Amino acid sequence: MNTETKVIKSKVGLLQLAEQLGNVSQACKLFGYSRDSFYRFKELYDQGGELALRELNRRKPNLKNRIEEEVEKAVVQIAFEFPAYGQLRASNELKKKGIFISPAGVRCVWLRNDLETFRKRLKYLEARMAQDGLVLTESQLTALEKAKEEKKAHGEIETHHPGYLGAQDTYYVGTIKGVGRIYQQTFIDTYCKVAHAKLYDRKNALVAADMLNDRVLPFYEEQDLRLLRILTDRGTEYCGNREHHEYQLYMAIEDIDHTRTKAKSPQTNGICERFHRTIQDEFYAVAFRKKIYSSIEEIQVDLDGWLQYYNNERTHTGKHCFGKTPMQTLLDSKYLADEKMLDLQSDKIVPLLEAGKAETGSGGDQPVRNNLSDDWNGQGAPNEPLNQNYSKSQNA
Repeated sequence: MNTETKVIKSKVGLLQLAEQLGNVSQACKLFGYSRDSFYRFKELYDQGGELALRELNRRKPNLKNRIEEEVEKAVVQIAFEFPAYGQLRASNELKKKGIFISPAGVRCVWLRNDLETFRKRLKYLEARMAQDGLVLTESQLTALEKAKEEKKAHGEIETHHPGYLGAQDTYYVGTIKGVGRIYQQTFIDTYCKVAHAKLYDRKNALVAADMLNDRVLPFYEEQDLRLLRILTDRGTEYCGNREHHEYQLYMAIEDIDHTRTKAKSPQTNGICERFHRTIQDEFYAVAFRKKIYSSIEEIQVDLDGWLQYYNNERTHTGKHCFGKTPMQTLLDSKYLADEKMLDLQSDKIVPLLEAGKAETGSGGDQPVRNNLSDDWNGQGAPNEPLNQNYSKSQNA
């Protein structure tokens, strides 16, 4: 029941109580309304019924009073160029450019654009830098260095591109009559916020691995991306002896690094926790009131439809999304993952080339030996040639 419904029911209750008691004054005293309000409510109710009792005197924003679009863009731009400036300093700097806006006006613009705090302006700067590849000024670099120190102090997760870090968690949906217990395996890309979810009737290591094998890795292969690392809590479905634990074995086979949250700190995996709240409010709370399900498969069909909407149509206000959909954010930032992979390959190639140059003869034409192993004693044991070492490093 929302606030508006509560207000209407309170007013209707006042009218009904006054009719039952036959005493307006006593009914107003019990409900805390004045007699003037009672007669006003009664007149509205007689004319239009319950809908006429809605609260109509709420203030609404008058868009005509809002500043010009050019001024608002300038205020947002100064938050990007000088994130360490407060509203007073920003107002003074804008006056130098001939843009007159009060410190309170600057704050109002920042509030509308989610830039009212220094931390939010730093996040905006980092995201713009990552997506647009901009050259930073000295003041921006100083602000970013300060932000890095704060991140280390508060333990904020680090993510640089799609596929850099995924978050996985188990969500207990509930026990549904005729279906039984329902658990949801959730996976979210921490950079672009693309989400995957699959329902099971239990939670263990096998279903946690099945989620990755069935939904997550095929998606990244389709997008020509590689998943580098996954963050999970310390639940038994994610942690165990690698030799006998299905999830740990699968991670080792797929060469995915596994990071665990800090003990007794569920907020470390807050991205999944926030998504669970969203999916509960926007999907499960609505779906279970509209339809009676008889199997997990039926729920999964509707869940897949909602995920399609979430990833491709629903705008996201996360750190790197800027009001775009998660899928659009992924497509716009795929080049960051490609650049990262090129950097990793170059880091592997350069040391090998340098080692090859160091082992050439005095004339620089032919290598002294055709191997790079550390245990070579200079007396003749032929080892693997350079190109074989290079191919191994590529496959590693």
